[in-house]
Formats: sequence, C-alpha cells, structure tokens
Amino acid sequence: MPERPQALFAMTAQNVPHIFPPEVLARLRECVEIDPTLVAHDFTDPRVRETLARTEVLVTGWGCPVLDPAVLDAAPRLRAVLHAAGSVKGFTTPEVWRRGILVSSAAAANALPVAEYTLAMILLAGKDVFAFRDLLRGRRSFPYGDIVPGIGNFHRRVGIVGASRIGRRLIELLRPHDLSVSLADPYVDQAEAARLGVPLLPLDELLRTSDTVTVHAPGTPETRHLVGARELALMPDGAVLINTARGSLVDHDALVGELRTGRLSAVLDVTDPEPLPADSPLFDLPNAFLTPHLAGSQGNEVARLGITVVEEAQRLLTGDGLRYAIDHSVLERAA
Repeated sequence: MPERPQALFAMTAQNVPHIFPPEVLARLRECVEIDPTLVAHDFTDPRVRETLARTEVLVTGWGCPVLDPAVLDAAPRLRAVLHAAGSVKGFTTPEVWRRGILVSSAAAANALPVAEYTLAMILLAGKDVFAFRDLLRGRRSFPYGDIVPGIGNFHRRVGIVGASRIGRRLIELLRPHDLSVSLADPYVDQAEAARLGVPLLPLDELLRTSDTVTVHAPGTPETRHLVGARELALMPDGAVLINTARGSLVDHDALVGELRTGRLSAVLDVTDPEPLPADSPLFDLPNAFLTPHLAGSQGNEVARLGITVVEEAQRLLTGDGLRYAIDHSVLERAA
C-alpha cells in the first residue's frame, strides 16, 4: 500500500461529521492522513498553516476559503483538491489551474437529489397537487370520484433547459414515465441529443410546446434572465416553470407579473436574491410554490458526497485517474 498523503479539511467545520460520518471518515483515513478535528476556515490560523505546509490533498466543501496565490504558496506540496460539494467556482482561482493542481468535484453525486426533487415536482405539478391541496384546505370537501379535467401526466410535455449533470440525470429518471420530454441546450448537437434519447429543440420552441419547463443551465453572465418576460409569454396557459438551478436564470419581476395573471405556475427552489426579502410577493402568490434551496444534498444525502471524495482519494492513492476531475476549459459554462 502506498504511503498515505497528508490531507486537510477546508470547509464549514460543523458539516464535516455530516458529510463524513464515522464509517465514511474511517474509509477516508485509510487513504489519507487527516485530522478531523482540524478544519480550515481561515488559512492564516497558525495550526492550519503548519499542516498546510505539508498538505498534498485538500478535502474541501461548502465554506472553503478562497485558494488564492498566497494560500497556494503556503501549500507547496498541494497536488489535489477533492471537493465534497458541487461547484468549485466559489473558491478556486486561476492560479490553481496554472499550478497544475488536480481538482475533483462531487457535483455528479449532488445532481441525483436535485434530479429526484425535480422529478417529484414534475409529477406533482402534472396533477396540479398544490392548487388542489389549497382548494381542499379551503372547502374541507371535494367531489370525490369526479374526473378532474385538465390535469394528468399521460404524455405531459416536459421541456428541460440545459443538459447539465442534473439535466442528464433527470432525463434518465423520466424515462420510465409516460411523458414527452424534450431538451434545449446550445452546447448539445442532434447526435448527442439522440444518444440522450430526447429531441433537441430551440429554446423558444421548447417553451411554446411544453406543459412543464424545468431549468438546469449554469448561472453565468450569459444565462442571467435566460427566462424573462418574452420567454415566459411563449409558455402556454397553465404551464409550470420549475427552477432548481440558479435564481438568476429567471427574471423574477417578469415571473411575478405572469403569476399574478394566473396564467402560469412556478416551483422555485432557488431565487434571486437568496433568501428573498420578506415582502416578496412570491411568498403569497397561490401559484408559486417555494422551497428554501432544499433540492441539493441534505440530511443523510450529504454522506453520498463524502463517499465520492473517498473514492476519488482511493484513485489518487493508487495512481488511477480521478473520475470526476474538473476540466478547466469548460468550467466557465458549467455550474
């Protein structure tokens, strides 16, 4: 067995035991030399600084400080960053890539609960569950046994905006269901869409022909307000917009305007800003269903992120290539 490299946790300290419960932490410590009581939230801390000088592997997560040139100078042996979360944009810098440091992310593991959440919301929205819940709550009775027109998931048209990790996982989860699924993504060609098993449409056509539109594009300057007033107006009456990606992808002022007419409904797990101000009309609109950024890994799901890091550490130890290495050339258009 090769000698275990020195590693250091760099994340919010209270997250460590959730992401690395005892059995997962034990597996990690078989691969690297790491002290779970030493968690870097400030790289200038003397104890952290001493370990950082010997560190070959950083195990990062939510709350990781920025890896700027001064930090990297203090970590001359650093060769890999294994991120137990999704996006690495918030803490990596160009210097990380210039120095040839390997970076891996558990984004693929984090994609599963988001795709599961989205699948659930698609099916629930197809039954108009949220409106009928409120109707039943208000009336305390309902004409049970009557066929309710205008709802149902038989051949319901679902449009996916963005073939991201989450978008692709959602396509897989939707396959067993009797739905009609299409995709819009400027970086996907017809051949790749065929491999994914979905028709590729221009965004405008997807919006016009979908009963449910679910957004899975990255948050970049180019995608800000990707769904604005013009795009919302293209959606058919009764359509549902789901956003589990980034709040900035949707123009919230335009969305509120559409929701106030009652023409559309929305399921929002992310907003812009986040959190919303207390006086946001989205809290009170009956056709807006809000959740507080819950779609990503939560509770027992975060251990899956730790397991992904363990598996990457095992590959690093044995000299195998990292399975989830980040390709810096496409990072700008990734989540």
